[in-house]
This record gives sequence, C-alpha cells and structure tokens, in this order.
Amino acid sequence: MNNTSTTSDKILASARALLITGGYNGFSYADIAETIGIRKASIHHHFPGKVDLVRTLLRLYRQEMEMGTSKIDLVVTNPLDKLRTYTSYWEKCISDQSAPLCICALLASELPALPEEIQIEIKAFFTALSTWLTTVFEDGAKQKSFSLLSEPAVEAESFMAMIHGAMLSARAYGNPKMFGIIVNPLLERIAIH
Repeated sequence: MNNTSTTSDKILASARALLITGGYNGFSYADIAETIGIRKASIHHHFPGKVDLVRTLLRLYRQEMEMGTSKIDLVVTNPLDKLRTYTSYWEKCISDQSAPLCICALLASELPALPEEIQIEIKAFFTALSTWLTTVFEDGAKQKSFSLLSEPAVEAESFMAMIHGAMLSARAYGNPKMFGIIVNPLLERIAIH
C-alpha cells in the first residue's frame, strides 16, 4: 500500500469515528488533522471539501454493506439464518463498540440539513439494504419459512427500521444488550415454527 492511500485511509477512518460520535456537523478537518497528526492542507489534498470526504466515506460504507450481504448470501442459504447473521453482526459491533451505530441511520436523522450529495448517498445506502432485505423476505415467503404480516418489501422496510431503532435504543440506554432484547422477538415472530 502506498503512502497516499494510507493517509487517505486514515482520514476516512477518522472521519467515520467522528461521524459516529458527533454527526455531520460535529467535526471539522481540524479535528481530523489533530486526530491523525497531519496538516489540514493534507486532508484537502485528498478530499477538497467535507462533502467530498463524507460522500466518499458513504460510498465505501455502502460497498462494505453490499459485500457483507453478498457474503451472507454465499455462505447462508436459510432466509431466517441470513437475518440472524445480519443482526448478529450488528449485535457484536454494538457490544464491542467497533461500530455502535449505522452511519447512514445516524445521518438520516440529519437529512434535511445535509448537502444534497450526502443525501443521495444516504438514500442509496437505504435502497441497497432494503433491496437485499426484500430478497431475503421474498425467499422466506416462497420457502414458507416466514410468517409475514405484509408484503416482503414492506416487511423489509419494517425490519430495517427496527434494526436502526434498536441501535438507537442501545445507545440511548447505554446498554448494548438492548439491541438483542428488541431484535430477537422480531426474529421469533418472523419465523414459522
């Protein structure tokens, strides 16, 4: 790996951590420069403006999610186990504080105040996750392994909202176990026993 990509990776990692703790307006290039020990001009060299930085970060974040869900699809065949794998990932991230909250869910609460380029990336993330979840719910319905109260696309949106809400509750209560307390009954409700 060359020095340019290493610096860029450090900038992106710092921005990601700062976004999680303070949201879009809760950090500046000065914060990143101080965190990783470089000058602000170096950050501007890689990312001319904050919009460029956050847009890049969100694109990479969406790609990580898409790679993660593709990996789930490759290794797990049962639709309920796919949902369990997905929620287990978040349960671990919340518990060990490696990713206590989905960045796009966090930024969605700021959507009206965000630059249009950032809004587009957030919507793209939600669309991609919803598309994957809809496929999982459709498969569960076809296999008659899911008990659905609505169409698969509606169930997928509800599931996504529940996951993001459970993340927020875990954060609000300062209790990582709250995520599982909220999500596990939902998984049980979906499953046909």
